[in-house]
Amino acid sequence: MKKVLEIVGFIALVQGALGLVQEFTQWHVGLVRRLSFFHGYEAIVSFILIILACALFAAAERREQ
Repeated sequence: MKKVLEIVGFIALVQGALGLVQEFTQWHVGLVRRLSFFHGYEAIVSFILIILACALFAAAERREQ
């Protein structure tokens, strides 16, 4: 379970970072831009993904293997 949390946290971190890069540089990268129901809220969703990644990493650290 620890590895699953770490993998999902890594994916959330990468997608959040790519979303912020896309927002500030106008590169067309990341999953957040492709989901139409996030239109107009891409930066906020990307920031929330980064926070979620930190929470997942913290939860993974608390789990014992």
